[in-house]
Amino acid sequence: MKNTNRMIAAVAGCLVLITAGSLAAQDWPQWRGPNRDGKLASFTAPDKWPASLTLKWKKTVGAGDATPALVGDRLYLFTRQGDEEVTLCLNASDGGQIWRDKYAAQAVTGAAARHPGPRSSPAVGDGKVVNLGVGGVLSCLDASSGNLLWRKDPFPKVVPQFFTSCSPIIADGLAIAQLGGRGNGAIMAYELANGNEKWRWDAEGPEYASPVLLTVAGDKQIVTLTEQSIVAVGLADGKLRWKRPFAPARRAYNAATPIVDGQTVIYTGAGRGTIAVKIEKQADGFAAKELWSNPDLAPQFNTPVLKEGLLFGLSNRGSLYCINAETGQTAWTDPTGRDRSGFAGIVDAGPCLFALPSSAEMLVFKPDPKQYVEIAKYKLADASAYAHPVVAGKRIFVKDQDSLSLWVIQ
Repeated sequence: MKNTNRMIAAVAGCLVLITAGSLAAQDWPQWRGPNRDGKLASFTAPDKWPASLTLKWKKTVGAGDATPALVGDRLYLFTRQGDEEVTLCLNASDGGQIWRDKYAAQAVTGAAARHPGPRSSPAVGDGKVVNLGVGGVLSCLDASSGNLLWRKDPFPKVVPQFFTSCSPIIADGLAIAQLGGRGNGAIMAYELANGNEKWRWDAEGPEYASPVLLTVAGDKQIVTLTEQSIVAVGLADGKLRWKRPFAPARRAYNAATPIVDGQTVIYTGAGRGTIAVKIEKQADGFAAKELWSNPDLAPQFNTPVLKEGLLFGLSNRGSLYCINAETGQTAWTDPTGRDRSGFAGIVDAGPCLFALPSSAEMLVFKPDPKQYVEIAKYKLADASAYAHPVVAGKRIFVKDQDSLSLWVIQ
């Protein structure tokens, strides 16, 4: 009997571990997913894609373009309700509210007023939620209770021309974001536990890009596009590791997140194409050696995904495209204009790719190296959508201009 009980306990323990593992595998805890690369940890495509997806629930949550974070069965959403910026923690199964935090938000003026809500996606880690508001207010909340742990505004009322879009990153006990605006800003790191400033690199201000983590020769670096350059600073000390000029021209912006593949960094921006560099350790520091450049293809307001040596994105002309990431040569462009505004959230789901343009008509297509091959497409909102789809198993969470919905693949 004791052996039977032990066996039952062992099986139960295994089931708990399997369940916990499957939840972790489906988490989307920050901007562009677990590794900030637009990749799902796992996804099983249906043998036959349905004619339509099933709507499970839809909630009006407020204005904003921020992608929700999914951790376990909790959704963390950053949005605007009236004159307040609000963080919502929702039950992923039914959209029910678990907790809510709010504060008075800066008014969004000028051309940016068409998007008054937050664009910066929450980062969830170490039991904390970190948000960056449109006015540059950086907040840290307890993920379980929603209690405010700290809130910082180091450059009051100073923002980029179209307000803040950087999504913060959590790494090694630090919360890191680009704060301030053109000519008056910095990459800043705060201690996650208490909000104390750890370091700042203030040689350039931000535009609209988000940082990513790179490790070369054991040195952890924060890599991002700034107002004039692509830079890397040390995660531990904030000191410059390497830098290359990348100034926008005319109606172009530095908005894409750099793509890290081992020691290779790929960066891109409208009007300047796509560039790959290899980061090498040298006696006096680090150097970025150019590997290739494709002057013809680049996004405006989205970040491509790298999959098995191929780079998939939406160009500033509104066409999906594929670049050979080994050579930089154009593999194909889809002549169909998918989104002329240049917005699309692109996700690597393994056997397929998802692209959600602002039209909210999600495209499912093959990672084909020769041509665009569409598998399915689904209209997932009546309003425009500027956030990434969050895919977890058969569930797809979609944030449009003022609502959040759960769709299921059946």
